[in-house]
Amino acid sequence: MTAQETVTNYYDAFNRKDWRTMLDLVHPNVRHDSNQGSTRMGKELFSQFLQHMDDCYDETLTEIVVMTEPTGTRVACEFVVNGVYKKTDGDLPPATGQTYVLPAGSFLDVSDGLITRITTYYNLPLWESLVLGKQ
Repeated sequence: MTAQETVTNYYDAFNRKDWRTMLDLVHPNVRHDSNQGSTRMGKELFSQFLQHMDDCYDETLTEIVVMTEPTGTRVACEFVVNGVYKKTDGDLPPATGQTYVLPAGSFLDVSDGLITRITTYYNLPLWESLVLGKQ
């Protein structure tokens, strides 16, 4: 499987909320750099992150564009996050079922058909303004 196919399958699984398939596509020592917070190392911490996100958010990605570089090991993705804020997440604004549409992107490394790094970026102040009804 190419890096582009691996990442496409990963985001297809995300949209199906098929966490098991997502975890099957990541390396046991995956490095996860989320937009906010510290780096998570390993599949167990990444699994905990997925569970936390599923508890607080219901998200679907649209307009997904997957791009690879010539060696086929690094992948960039651009997408739109269509979400529902279900449960208050830490010190973020209170959740009341707000919906949001937010552009985002990820950078991934792939080796031997497994994702070894996931780095995701989005505009947190924009997300906060959307869930607070200020946009």
